[in-house]
Amino acid sequence: MRTNLITREGFDKLEQELNYLWREERPEVTKKVTWAASLGDRSENADYQYNKKRLREIDRRVRFLRKRLEAVKVIDYSPQQDGKVFFGAWVEIENEAGEQKTFRIVGPDEIYGRNDYISIDSPMARALLSKQVDDDTVVTTPQGKKMWFINHIRYQTQ
Repeated sequence: MRTNLITREGFDKLEQELNYLWREERPEVTKKVTWAASLGDRSENADYQYNKKRLREIDRRVRFLRKRLEAVKVIDYSPQQDGKVFFGAWVEIENEAGEQKTFRIVGPDEIYGRNDYISIDSPMARALLSKQVDDDTVVTTPQGKKMWFINHIRYQTQ
């Protein structure tokens, strides 16, 4: 299951990546491919082969980003969300052992490279949705059920 939701910051980041790949990196790699091809025998030309491969990778990522940016729905902060856990919220939770975690609930496209973001599709996020500060929730994990208490909720604009 993959939810088509994204925060404004996540959308802007994907859009920046698309613009960088299409307007800066792709033209540069295309120049290198053209230069390497002009040298002659392409079968033994490492520059040509590497840059041609890189060009295919860029094109693949550009196609993905274009399709993905059309498919996602940007969810902006609304003051009505205050006090409850919804999409885009920063949540601080604590378990019975006193272990604390702080993370933001975002779309699946935004979690890569971030240890402080979790997907809206994750069991933890699903269990926390619509909860308030001082509520507790049970999250089913591979290790069994875990009880978590909500200490703090905030949104990016706060």
